[in-house]
Amino acid sequence: MPRDLYTVLGVPKGADEDAIKKAYRKLAVKFHPDKNPGKANEAKFKEINQAYDVLGDSKKRSLYDEFGDVSLSQGFDPERARAMRDFQSRGGFGGNPFGGGGGQSFEFNLEDLLGGRGGFGGGGGIGDMFGNGGRVRRGARKGQDIESNVTIDFTAAVKGTELTFATPEGEEIKVRIPAGAADGNRLRVAEHGGPGQPRGDLFLVIHVRPHPHFRREEDDLFVDVPLTPKEAYFGAKVRVPTPDGDVNVKIPEGAQSGQLIRLRGKGVARKGKEPGDMYAKLMVQMPTARDAEVAAAIETLEKHVSDPRKDLKF
Repeated sequence: MPRDLYTVLGVPKGADEDAIKKAYRKLAVKFHPDKNPGKANEAKFKEINQAYDVLGDSKKRSLYDEFGDVSLSQGFDPERARAMRDFQSRGGFGGNPFGGGGGQSFEFNLEDLLGGRGGFGGGGGIGDMFGNGGRVRRGARKGQDIESNVTIDFTAAVKGTELTFATPEGEEIKVRIPAGAADGNRLRVAEHGGPGQPRGDLFLVIHVRPHPHFRREEDDLFVDVPLTPKEAYFGAKVRVPTPDGDVNVKIPEGAQSGQLIRLRGKGVARKGKEPGDMYAKLMVQMPTARDAEVAAAIETLEKHVSDPRKDLKF
């Protein structure tokens, strides 16, 4: 029996969109096959993506909450399902196809909800109940959804980019990757999957290459900023790159390695969300030249520095 999708992502049924996204991202990183190879992790990663494909889409989630696993069936017709439920809630056959209900038990064919012919005891189909001339027309079958991996640069993920693809039929399509895309995100490209009526959808699973200097935590960015001893001691203004371009950052006097300077609103900016912040981590760079003058200066400095490890304890 299929697992409850909320259980797969480890969130309660009433979880909001942000909680679902956060849970998905955490699990996607944990079970990503590139980081944790193995068939078990591959299966888990696929299950996580399938759960997020439904719960991360407001329309699919609404249908799943209303009808459960049957809503995930290909070609599921919610209007037909509601009509059947309404018919039975008013006494038709005395049952409820979605659980509960009293009175006479009633079995139905799943195809009744998927556009196929019903089978009410050898007579007409479910269409007899709703005036469709004793028949239910078989609905057109949606094409198969296709999943494909795409790898983009860290900068492109933060700022957004446009990619061009060639379909198997030779059609060229352009896909916009929105600003703020994160590793493991899934992007739906409607009706560019397998053939059918309508065509299936194409789902792009986004992978982000690491940046040599920046790292990301949620919508915040972190970068190490090297300083000379003079800049750290006297203070200075130094150039720091951000997604919006370079900015001059004021370094306070007596800056220490590891000190963080917050650049408000200079992190990841996603549509409809407050932008994250950027944190510049100061890293004082000591000279490496083996020079007598440098050595003498270091000896002089040492006289003015107290034990930096006096409070270091386990």
